Amino acid sequence: MKSQQSTQTMKPATAAKKLGVYLPATPASFQEGAVSRAELNELQTDPPQWLRELRLNGPHPRPVVASKLGVSIAGLARGGVTEALTTEQIEALKQERPEWLLKEQATQVEVRKEAARIKNLKQQKDAAKDSSQS
Repeated sequence: MKSQQSTQTMKPATAAKKLGVYLPATPASFQEGAVSRAELNELQTDPPQWLRELRLNGPHPRPVVASKLGVSIAGLARGGVTEALTTEQIEALKQERPEWLLKEQATQVEVRKEAARIKNLKQQKDAAKDSSQS
């Protein structure tokens, strides 16, 4: 006997996160209903005008803001940025180059260097382990 496969759905907040948009800025119709996997795929492959506009101009959710500024989400919070920002606001911050932003960008560079160093070290250890087992 075949069981009928149910459609996999997600909450609008989850779909917004996967789309990289700020949920309160999405249309009410998006915020009010569940989003199926097929609908999400359709939004990703052929985004409607509202989605293209949000991705271009914002407001952007904090992970996107952090990425555009080259800092961590915690760095945003330390800098006092707790709300979604528009592309215009992000560009203004980049132009102003406040002290907290420069400090957080430097911190992020160091974090990435350390992560790369650890990854390289692990690869070297794995390679040494593999060659000793041969």
